[in-house]
Parts: sequence; structure tokens; C-alpha cells
Amino acid sequence: MPMPEKGTDWESLKQEMLARAGNDVKWREGKTAVYVFNAGPDVERVQKEAYTLFMSENGLGPMAFPSLQKMEDEVVAMGLSLLHAPEGAAGNITSGGTDSITMAMKAARDYARSAKGAKGTLNIVIPWSAHPAFDKAAKVMEIEVRRIPVRDYLADVEAMGKAADGKTIMIVGSAPCFPYGLIDPIGELGKLAEARGLWLHVDACVGGYIAPFARMNGGDVPPFDFEVPGVSSMSADLHKYGYCAKGASTVLFRSEALRTHMIFDCDDWPGGRMITPTLAGTRPGGAIAAAWAVMNFLGVEGYRAKHKQVTDAREKIAAGVEALGFRVVGNPQLGIIAFTHDEIDCMAVWGKLFERGWFTSLTTVPAGLHLMLSPFHLQVADTYLADIAWAVEQVKAGMTGAAREARYS
Repeated sequence: MPMPEKGTDWESLKQEMLARAGNDVKWREGKTAVYVFNAGPDVERVQKEAYTLFMSENGLGPMAFPSLQKMEDEVVAMGLSLLHAPEGAAGNITSGGTDSITMAMKAARDYARSAKGAKGTLNIVIPWSAHPAFDKAAKVMEIEVRRIPVRDYLADVEAMGKAADGKTIMIVGSAPCFPYGLIDPIGELGKLAEARGLWLHVDACVGGYIAPFARMNGGDVPPFDFEVPGVSSMSADLHKYGYCAKGASTVLFRSEALRTHMIFDCDDWPGGRMITPTLAGTRPGGAIAAAWAVMNFLGVEGYRAKHKQVTDAREKIAAGVEALGFRVVGNPQLGIIAFTHDEIDCMAVWGKLFERGWFTSLTTVPAGLHLMLSPFHLQVADTYLADIAWAVEQVKAGMTGAAREARYS
């Protein structure tokens, strides 16, 4: 449509926008377990107000906006502390998990070229369960991706070691992987990385800002971060279980020397030298400010309380779906749970749940239902279990109707 000749008053536009949102998923009612992390109205208020305070400021200009630089440094320092980074570790805020993964791969590639003299077609070795963001980054940088089948839904360290060679710039483990919510054997991958001189990246986009607190709450969370000596870099999303405003993630490095390979530096143009830490030029000040505000608003005590609600919801839903004949995939320890059924069409169950307003994810292997839970889901866990029990009975009775035409996208 062409741009209107005359402007429209804000109140009219606001009402139209709200009307258009009428068919969106009702995430504030807890009806979605993907895309949105609902930590409650108190955190939502902090997100919004902090974001708008710095909405027009630009993280590209630290000399103009030293406040943003200081907030970013403090957010990164909190992340490094939570993830057992050693003295001298470094990192930056990025726009999201894909951005963080891309920048880690760029750093690993440039490190391999400068420190090891790597040439030609380089590769990364990743578990089959690793996020497609690695493939996206690889396409941009023309890097070969070697996806290795998982063993019991976890990274197969032995097979990954066999697949790695002299042109491997990175091996990857997830903490946890998105499809199953399971933490790969990072300790074993770390030993492989040390023995072979490989760069190990831990994709903790989902788990980086929940796993430390789950462990504090008594959860049996295995070593997954910089406490494993072989870990070179990590990605951890602030806008997931950090409950910060979108889009905000962190990319973290064991040392400043490794981070240096990520940085862009150009002076061969008329505008003077330009240095940017990540791929982005303009960096929304609101996202940096909101991350700083939420992390300081919640603190360790607040995060522990919010994340206990998440793990309690996961345990309650796990017990409930198992009572209905579903089988939980692996041993999830954080906020994601996937479950399958040997006799019932899970896609049909998903379709019936969609009829009742639920919008969640799916897994393809095994075919199953997938939930990424937020603190608010503890309040609606009983409703979800009642609705899935109803959906199962509907499917058993052949009452799938139009639900069979539903498609997850």
C-alpha cells in the first residue's frame, strides 16, 4: 500500500494497532510457550520504562553515550560472573542469539586464520540438535557445517571428535538444546577441545540465565560454562530467561584476546575510523538499558524465585503428561520440556490445543509437543493439563476435525 498523503492521529492508530493484535496469541494469559517469556507484570513494567528512557540513544557512540557503555559493561560482567568466567574474560551485548552465535563463529574463524594459518573451506562440527543459527552464520561466511547424529538426544562426543579435522574452527555443545531442553555433555566436549586444540562454543542462549539459578535452587545442573576449561566462548540470551526486553543477548569469551577477533575495525573511507564490537552499527540503547534495569531489579534473589516457578511448572507438567501416557524426552533440567506419545498423533493433539488458544512448539523426531516455560506458566499448569487431557480424549475419539488442517509455523 502507498504511504498516506496525510497523517492520522495517534489515538486512532493506537486503536487500530490494538484491534490488529486481537488475533495474536494471548501470551499474558499464559497461552503460549514459545516466543515470549512472561516473568510477570512487575518485570514487564521495568522492561518498558527502562527501554523508553533510552529509546533514542545509540550504543554505536560510547563517547556520546557513556551511560550505555557503562550499563553494557556491567551487564556483561554479571553474565561472566554467573557463568564462571576467569579473570580477563570479555564480551558484548548483541541483538539476539543468532547474532551472538554469528559473532562467536566470526571470532573463531578469524582466530583460526591468524593463529593457526587456516585456509580454504573451513568447517564447524555440531550436534544434530544444535540451533539452525549455526547454519545461517555458516552460509554467510561460507563455512561447512557438519551435523553429527545425537546419542540419546545428546551430543555424541566421540563421533564429533572423529568428524573434526585440521580445518575445524569450532565444535559446539548446547546448554540446553532448543528441541529437547537437554544439556549436552559439555565437560566431555571440553576435554576433546583441550586435547585437540579446538574452539568449543557453548550455545547457552536458552540456558545461560536460568541454569546458574536452577543450580542455586538445588537443581542437579552439570558443568556447562566457563568452569569447563575447554570452553572458549558462549552465547546467552538476556531476552529469554534473563527476562530482559527484546532484542538482547550476550556473546562471551574466555579472554579479551579471543574477543578481539570478533571486532570490526575500518578506517579506509572518508568518514574516519569506525570500530564496532558486533555486526550491528546502530545498537538500540533501549535494549541495553532494559537489560541493565531488569538484572538489577531482580538480582540473584529475584531470579531464583522466578526460575523456581519455571522448574516447578516443568515438573508439574511432566508428571501430568506422563500420567496421560506421554513420554518425556530425556531428563530436562531447566525450562524446556518435550514429550511424545507412542500411540497418539501429537500433531492432532497440538491442533486441538490450538482450538483452545494454546500456541506451543513441536518436535519432529520424535514427533512430540514442546514447551518453553515461563514463571507465569505455574499459574496455568492445571489449565494446560486439563486441556491436554481433553485434547487426548478428542483425538482418541477421532474428533480431530479441522484440527488436522492446523499447521505449526
